[in-house]
Amino acid sequence: MPEGSTLNVIIEKYGGDREALVEILRDVSQANGYVTPEDLATIAQRLGLPQSHVYSVASFYSLISLKPLGKHVIRFCQDAPCHVAGGREVWEVLEQTLGIPFGATTPDGTWTLLPTSCIGACSVGPVMMVDDEIYGNLTPDRVREILAQVGGGL
Repeated sequence: MPEGSTLNVIIEKYGGDREALVEILRDVSQANGYVTPEDLATIAQRLGLPQSHVYSVASFYSLISLKPLGKHVIRFCQDAPCHVAGGREVWEVLEQTLGIPFGATTPDGTWTLLPTSCIGACSVGPVMMVDDEIYGNLTPDRVREILAQVGGGL
């Protein structure tokens, strides 16, 4: 791996500190769109951790991806407060409008649709995150407007 690679720069940013594993994984995922198996092996080796441990941490956190994601990532809260506030209808309109089920990416690579646990905005549920922006008080019509605005027209 080249000395100045993104992965090496990120590991060095944290001084190769094992305690920074989550931050390293998050930064790699954000910089490259996802964390490859090769990245996991390199991180494990550089931090002196078992590869199985690095993988289990990476696969636990929803903001760390182990597969390529679309240009825009939608994370929709699937917890009870959002569900009770009309989340099921919003869930269905997301799948219908994008033409993909949750956990998938559109064939053109524009959208990835992911379920997630609490986003921390229960008072304005149902809630979704599109890229780094949180949207609350969602309705089917509002979801269509947001997707059209973010995607430049759907």
